[in-house]
Amino acid sequence: MKKRTFLLLLVLTMATTVTFSQSKIDLTGTWLLAVETDAGSGTPTFVLKQDAEGKLTGTYTGQLGETELKGTVEGTDFHIEFSVQDNPVKYDGKIENETLSGKVELGTMAKGTFTGKRKE
Repeated sequence: MKKRTFLLLLVLTMATTVTFSQSKIDLTGTWLLAVETDAGSGTPTFVLKQDAEGKLTGTYTGQLGETELKGTVEGTDFHIEFSVQDNPVKYDGKIENETLSGKVELGTMAKGTFTGKRKE
């Protein structure tokens, strides 16, 4: 019986630790990205605000203009999307050690990768 209680406490502690560590991720702030696609490269800026549930809002400023965006954060994964001239733009990636990285889809125009750092 003591062994089961110990195992239950261990599992609960691990679950709490994982949940706590995931809740520390906050993308709120200004991010400077470097984007490489099959149609060229760019250096957009994202200004993000994250709420307690992991929803993102903010703005994109770059070669495609300036527009509002929305997205989500779950653990270390994030998704950001917006539209430019009826073309959906999607950024899917991870944050690790204050660095963003992942894949970008510029509607039917191009696909590529990105990295980014928070503006100091």
